Amino acid sequence: MRKRLLIAAGIGLAAIGGVAGLAQYRSIEKPAHTVVTADGDFELRQYAPMVVAEVTHSGSRERALNAGFRRLAAYIFAEDRPGEAIAMTSPVIQDPPEKIAMTAPVIQDGDDGGAWRTRFVMPSKYTLDTLPQPPEDIALEEIPGRRMVAVKFAGAPGTADLQAQEVRLREWMATQDLSASGPAEYAFYDAPMVPAPLRRNEVMIPVDAE
Repeated sequence: MRKRLLIAAGIGLAAIGGVAGLAQYRSIEKPAHTVVTADGDFELRQYAPMVVAEVTHSGSRERALNAGFRRLAAYIFAEDRPGEAIAMTSPVIQDPPEKIAMTAPVIQDGDDGGAWRTRFVMPSKYTLDTLPQPPEDIALEEIPGRRMVAVKFAGAPGTADLQAQEVRLREWMATQDLSASGPAEYAFYDAPMVPAPLRRNEVMIPVDAE
């Protein structure tokens, strides 16, 4: 009986921690954009210019994402450079292994799953000139304003789930007469401590401006 109570208490504390993590991540800064069209899980958005820090790893998607997250976190939290920490933003963005124009070295990281780029969006108060100088394996890039379509979904998605959502998004694009101008991107909004059913994820695709 006592063991069951301890397990229940542990689950309860994990849930509380997950909800707290959810509230924390939902309150942090996200890229500025306006919603042009909303249709259930799908949106067409216009994004303002943004600055990102990015790192590229080769290997499986999950391993590359974890390695990229840790590397970029070390940069923004000033673990490997002098100066003050940079505030965390959301989402963390990952590019599938297509023809990425490399702006930083590719770090070999185990299984050969292609080159995956992980990006942190920098807080809007920063420019390329005011951000701390990153280590050599991290690149800073300014992304011009762009139009994106997105499909929102919950869970802790595997690669197959992300690919299925991309298919859904491209089918919706066809109904809207929208043409892709680049490859898909994956956006993850919540911390791993957040329960999977509460996590927000998106597949996003840049489209031609009207």
